[in-house]
Amino acid sequence: MEYKDPMYELLSNLEQIVFKDKQQTMALNDKPNAFSEFEQLRKSTGLKIDDFARAMGVSVAMVQEWESKRLRPSTTELKLMRLMQANPTISKQLME
Repeated sequence: MEYKDPMYELLSNLEQIVFKDKQQTMALNDKPNAFSEFEQLRKSTGLKIDDFARAMGVSVAMVQEWESKRLRPSTTELKLMRLMQANPTISKQLME
């Protein structure tokens, strides 16, 4: 039996719910890389770096590593960022 990370599964399901009305017809080759996508997602949330880090459950240093392109956000982290972008109230709930 294949192990599936419950957080990844939860975020995948939430992403499907949030984006159910949007066409997701991008080919795998057309997907933006994690670095460029992160920059867009981070800026679109409108959160300060410390608030963004708290909502993501990571350190400010980690967000700085992503922004400097030294580290790449994981697939799960990118999914959470997409959800925060699509529904700004999620980030407020995550910071509580």
